[in-house]
Amino acid sequence: MHSAISMNKTGILDNALNDFSEGYFGLSNENRRILLLTLAREYDLNRKQVRELMKQYLELELPSSGKPVEITHEGEGSLSAFYRIERNLRHSLKPMYEVLFERLNTHPGGLRFLSIMRADILSFLAEENIVSLRALDSYLKEKLITWLSPANLQLHNITWDDPASLLEKIVAYEAVHPISNLLDLKRRLGVGRRCFGYLHPSIPGEPLIFIEVALLKNVAKTIQEVLLDDPPIPECEAACALFYSISSTQPGLSGVNLGKFLIKRVIDLVRRDMPGISIFATLSPIPGYMQWLLSKLAPAEIFNSTFIENLLKPEEESAILDAAKEFTTGKDGMEVIWKLLSSTSYQWINSEKLSLVLSTPLMKLCARYLLQEKKRGKALDSVGNFHLQNGAMIGRINWMADRSENGLKQSAGIMVNYIYEVEHIEENAESYFSMGKIQASDEVKNYLEVNCCIIFVHYMKCMSHCPPHLKCNYFSILATW
Repeated sequence: MHSAISMNKTGILDNALNDFSEGYFGLSNENRRILLLTLAREYDLNRKQVRELMKQYLELELPSSGKPVEITHEGEGSLSAFYRIERNLRHSLKPMYEVLFERLNTHPGGLRFLSIMRADILSFLAEENIVSLRALDSYLKEKLITWLSPANLQLHNITWDDPASLLEKIVAYEAVHPISNLLDLKRRLGVGRRCFGYLHPSIPGEPLIFIEVALLKNVAKTIQEVLLDDPPIPECEAACALFYSISSTQPGLSGVNLGKFLIKRVIDLVRRDMPGISIFATLSPIPGYMQWLLSKLAPAEIFNSTFIENLLKPEEESAILDAAKEFTTGKDGMEVIWKLLSSTSYQWINSEKLSLVLSTPLMKLCARYLLQEKKRGKALDSVGNFHLQNGAMIGRINWMADRSENGLKQSAGIMVNYIYEVEHIEENAESYFSMGKIQASDEVKNYLEVNCCIIFVHYMKCMSHCPPHLKCNYFSILATW
C-alpha cells in the first residue's frame, strides 16, 4: 500500500497498484478491515503541519482596512505570503490516501476496485461507527461523485441483442421485481418496454444503474398489469412512460445519486423519440410503511408506552372487528389490524370483505406516512425521498398494487405513483430541498383531510378527559396537519 501511494515512476507504479488490488482481494474480511483502518489513520492528513500553517497565516498582517491593494508589482508582492500559505494549506488539507484514490481511478480496473473497497468500508461502518473510517468513506464518496458525473457516463438502451454477460447482470441485480426466467427478461426488453442503463468506460459491459420502463396508455395502478401485460399495447398508442423499477448494481456507490440523472436523461430521450408520450410516472414500492404502521398499531405493552393514538373511526373499527372474526381477535380494531399485518401468512388478502374494510384506514395512514412523516425535514420513506428530491409529486396511492410476498411485507401491497411533470420538475425539487415541501395531487391530499378530522375529534376528547401529560401528545400530532 505504501508503494502505491509513494511511488512515482510509471512502470513501477502500475505494478504497485496491481499488487495492492490483487493483494486486497486475497485478504480475509478481518484483514481488509485492518488494512482500511490503517489507511484511514496512518495516511490521513498531517494535522501538525496544518496547525503550523494556520499559525503562520494568522500571524500575517492584513492590508490596511478599507484600502484596496494597488494592482502593481509592489501591491501584489504584499499579498505573496498569503498566496503561498493558502496554497500550502490547500495541499496540506488533502489526506495522503487521496493519492491512492486518484491513482487507482486512472488505473485499469481501478474504479471498480474503489467501488468494491467502499462497499467494504460501508459494511464495516454498519458494524461499528469508527470516526476515521467514516472520514475515509466521506472522502472516497466525494471523489466517486466527481468521477461519475453524467458527463463521464454513457446512456445505453439495453435490448435482447446485447451480450449475454450484460443481460445476466440485469437478471442478477434487479432489486425491485425479480426476473423469474428468460421469458420474463425477454418480455421486459421487448415491444412496449424499455430498459436504460448508465455505463462507465472503466467498467465495460456492466451498467452501474438501470431503469425499466413500460409504455402504456395510462398510469398503471398495479405491478401485475405491468409485468403480466401480454401482449402489450402497440407503442404508437402509448401516452405514458411508466418507470417501474430502478436498480443499482454497485453497493459501493450508495449515496452517489446516479438515479436522478438517469431518470432525467430517459425522460429527455423518450420525449425526443416518442412525442406522443406526455405522462412520466412511476409505480413505486413503499419500503418503510409497514414498519412505521406496525409501530403505531402495536399494543401499549409492546413498546411500554403510556400513549396510544387512536387511528380508526368508530364505524371503521366495528367493521374490522366484524370482518376479522374468523382470522383473529383483539381488544380493539387497532390490535386486530396489528395481528393481521404482523402475520406472515397474509390470510387477510384472501377475504374480499376483510380486504375491503382494511383498505380505507390503511390507505389514509399511507397518505399520512408519505406526506407527513419526516426525518430531518425530508420524507421518511427512502424511495419517496429519492423521487421527491428529483422533482416528482405524489400522484396516487394504489390498493393491492403488489400482491407478492415482498409487497405485502413492505406495505400491505400498497404502491404509489410519483408523477414527473416536466414543466415543474426543477420547481418541485427546489421547494423540497429548501423547505421540505411535498407536492401531491388533490386525490392524495383528500386522505389527509379525513385523517385531520379524526385527530381533531380525539384531540377535543383528550382536552376534556386526559391528564395534562398526555394532552401534549395529541396537540403535537394535530400540529403536524
